[in-house]
Amino acid sequence: MNQHKFSVRLISLLTLAALLFTAFFVRLYAIQVVQAGKMDPNAQNTITYYTRVKAARGEILDRNGNVLVGNRASFNLLIVREVLYSSGSTNEYLRKVANLCKERGLEYADHLPVSKTKPYEYTFDNYSSQWKSYFNDYLLDREWDSDISAPQLVKRMMSRYNIPEDWTEEEARQVISLRYELDLRALDQSALSTYVLLEDVDSGALAELKELNVPGMTVESSTVREYHTQYAAHILGRVGPMDSDEWETYKELDYKMDAIIGKEGLEKAFEAELHGVDGTRETTVSTDGTILEEHYIDEPIAGNNVELTIDLNYQQVAENALEELILNLRRDGVGSRGEGKDAKGGAMVVMKVKTGEVLVSASYPTFDITTYSEKFNELKKADYDPLFDRALLGEYPPGSIFKMVTTIAAIDSGAITRETTVYDKGIYERFADVGYTPRCMLYTTSGATHGTINVMQAISVSCNYFFYEAGWLTGIDRIDATAKALGLGEHTGVELVEYIGHRANPETKKALYSGDYSAWYGGDTISAAIGQSEHLYTPMQLCSYTCALANKGVRYKATFLKRVISANYQQLLKENEPTVLSKLDISDEAYAAYSDGMRLAVTAGSCNIVFGSYPVAVCAKTGTAQHGEGGSDNASYVLYAPQEDPEIAIMVYVERGAQGGNLGRAAKKVLDAYYSETNTVDTVPAENRIN
Repeated sequence: MNQHKFSVRLISLLTLAALLFTAFFVRLYAIQVVQAGKMDPNAQNTITYYTRVKAARGEILDRNGNVLVGNRASFNLLIVREVLYSSGSTNEYLRKVANLCKERGLEYADHLPVSKTKPYEYTFDNYSSQWKSYFNDYLLDREWDSDISAPQLVKRMMSRYNIPEDWTEEEARQVISLRYELDLRALDQSALSTYVLLEDVDSGALAELKELNVPGMTVESSTVREYHTQYAAHILGRVGPMDSDEWETYKELDYKMDAIIGKEGLEKAFEAELHGVDGTRETTVSTDGTILEEHYIDEPIAGNNVELTIDLNYQQVAENALEELILNLRRDGVGSRGEGKDAKGGAMVVMKVKTGEVLVSASYPTFDITTYSEKFNELKKADYDPLFDRALLGEYPPGSIFKMVTTIAAIDSGAITRETTVYDKGIYERFADVGYTPRCMLYTTSGATHGTINVMQAISVSCNYFFYEAGWLTGIDRIDATAKALGLGEHTGVELVEYIGHRANPETKKALYSGDYSAWYGGDTISAAIGQSEHLYTPMQLCSYTCALANKGVRYKATFLKRVISANYQQLLKENEPTVLSKLDISDEAYAAYSDGMRLAVTAGSCNIVFGSYPVAVCAKTGTAQHGEGGSDNASYVLYAPQEDPEIAIMVYVERGAQGGNLGRAAKKVLDAYYSETNTVDTVPAENRIN
């Protein structure tokens, strides 16, 4: 009896164990075999594709860490070719997409090199050599003749893609272009990634497109450039897709054809620092588009951040002051004759004297860089050319702000000393025998003269007569060599495109004119000595020159780069160091002469009204320059401060600004901002150093 009960219990336990083992085995099989088969990326019912993930571009900041240009989140619309093609209704889906894009005004990339309307013609001029190469690969893959005509190509593509005959010509052309884009990415030798149909799609359009339920259409997050300031439009630049010429350059740096690059300005200048390294993502989906597995093969690496030397606060003050100055001139003019009402535009540049760092680069009129593309044609036709960067590309005669060059050349050549005096007769008659008798400006406007004056006084009151004589005694060779050493007619070293103009000398005149007009005469020398003749310089050059004056002949490379910081702001990658471009050995006597002369211009001369009672010892010089285009004269103004240990230099230039003295108020607003932030005040000396 007991033995029987034991046997029954044993059999029950064994049966239960067998059932549990069977259940475990079934579950294990389901996990390891059935489900694994479903998730296997290599299984026949899955599709694996690769997406290039664009790296975020680095940010551009001012010297104080304010973001000037950054990124904002955006959404791109991609089409996975294999998923779409497996739907069985490829053409109809693409037609719906194309029609909706047209309805919403959305433009997608179209690299089919054929005109969009009849008569069909090739449009190869609009495409880079690489896109042409892809087109040739497309023809070769289909064994079509490379010399096939455009109409015949369209006909074959319509046949190959089974485009319905009742479609409109526009619909057919749209769909074959989309099929072309998708098929390019299927070529074995293609370096193109998944087809990005649209970039930076707004939420409304995105919702409508997704409602079409197109198989293989997916949304991918990305970033686009965003401006955080309305200022510095001329120098910040913009980004965009490459053109054919740019592709020839950037392909050597392993850029993809659809890469976004800096097209202009600082975006272009610091492309290497700002551009990141794109990543690659592998995605496995089912035939209905469900994502089964996704991971990075190469993670994207964001670009580095660039910190500029620009100070946004000073830039804002400068641009607003420049606008106010020019608009007031246009409204009121200056003087009894109301000169300056025809003022066109102007520029202001501010630099740190001892480093060459550009704190401000302003040009007026300016524009809104956020709407640059949409309003480009309008801006091109606008009055006063707002797209023109006058600070870097405007080439102007300097006028009397050049007289410090003549001062240095004259004293250090031995032609004059600080004590040398000249009697201003009003009319300079050295070349009267050939009919050339230039006049001092004071004599021209009032009939008076400056009497007997020395070089410091001549700088202070801007006496042309004195510098006619000093220039004649010195000679053009010495004047020209001094101007060159101080950076005039030379590159400043700044990272942006800049014009360099030219110095007034025999070589320049010979290059500009022919015949008897190309010869250099004594009258040319005295005209050059006061900043006229063939002198043409940019405001950036003239500010760099002012820094060199303040530095007693040491000229630093002008720069917009302060430092480069890693994408996460955790690592300093590069800190820009001041670089000396040239040195001019200026004697103590010459330095004291122009420094004291510029200081005297503030305490008792042409700059007194604005800076006469300023709490910092400013050295300044005004200039008025004839330009040969009619209307009011151009106006210029330079300063550095403080006199004993200069820190900052400012240059203001206005086309047809009439008188240089008018520009001082704009410069003062920037100087006020500078000293209000630095809290540095250099007490003005009780007496000028002039003996």
